[in-house]
Amino acid sequence: MGATTLTHVMTIDPYNTNIHGPVVDEVEGLIKVYKDGHVERSQLVPCVGPSLPLELGVACSDIYIDKLTNVWARLYVPVDTNSKLPLLVYFHGGGFCVGSASWSCYHEFLARLSASSRCMVMSVNYRLAPENPLPAAYEDGVNVIYWLKKRRSNSLWAKLCDLSRIFLVGDSAGGNIAHHVAARLATEADDLKPLRIVGTILIQPFFGGEARTESERGVENNTKSSILTLAASDAWWRLALPRGENREHPYCKPAKKMVVRTLVCVAEMDVLMDREMEMCDGNEEVIKRVVYKGVGHAFHILGKSQLAQTTTDEMLCHIDSFIHHYDPL
Repeated sequence: MGATTLTHVMTIDPYNTNIHGPVVDEVEGLIKVYKDGHVERSQLVPCVGPSLPLELGVACSDIYIDKLTNVWARLYVPVDTNSKLPLLVYFHGGGFCVGSASWSCYHEFLARLSASSRCMVMSVNYRLAPENPLPAAYEDGVNVIYWLKKRRSNSLWAKLCDLSRIFLVGDSAGGNIAHHVAARLATEADDLKPLRIVGTILIQPFFGGEARTESERGVENNTKSSILTLAASDAWWRLALPRGENREHPYCKPAKKMVVRTLVCVAEMDVLMDREMEMCDGNEEVIKRVVYKGVGHAFHILGKSQLAQTTTDEMLCHIDSFIHHYDPL
């Protein structure tokens, strides 16, 4: 089942005909929301099917999770393995409002992640805001885990992975989703058995607040240092939160108690750096924090410089070490 059967992208009208009324909110070049609720998303990144080069040694396929909500996932499975594989359930970034498991940048990165970490990766194509505001994405994440439990005995791919070693992973908004899904599932550990969430890997996770941090103030007028601007960050929250809520809502914050061992990958030039550092402070027993120098938000999927490429390789090594040498709580 190819990505073209699973993904529908609306392109922004170049003639701005305004048949839906005026634009009431937008992130320039990415999304426009009109007065009547119509949403247009630009095709910033091409969508691709599940094919991969044979030499990579990773098989890839798309599967439906819930046809009613159109939630699906892309599976990456190393083909040459002699033992059961840990499972990484991955949530893509995009401010909760854009992005896809079929975006070429995620397809390439997650294929590399699967190969380098010797893990099965399930990349979730969850529902997007503003049509489906939070907590829809969290609910999709929880439902994916229960879907795994139901399919564990009658799916070939399920027999290849160790469902007692599941890691929830995500970048940017996807890191926020992975974190909050883990917090929700922590209260349902007995119901999940024999599945077990043993860790989370949060790559530049997206958190917010009304008061500005130093990194937010520093990046506010410097778009060269981070692809995520402060204005865009504020807009994503406006579009994703339940109506009437502000950035002090619990969805914008890390959970008060860290429930599983966590790796937090921080970019030094990221507008989100201070919030990511703050969530780690005082939680050193359960959180491993790594700061990557000289790179900004989403460097691992959108960065084209040699530094971004080298740093991505370094981060993949850290993720591999965290997965295979972890100390479960």
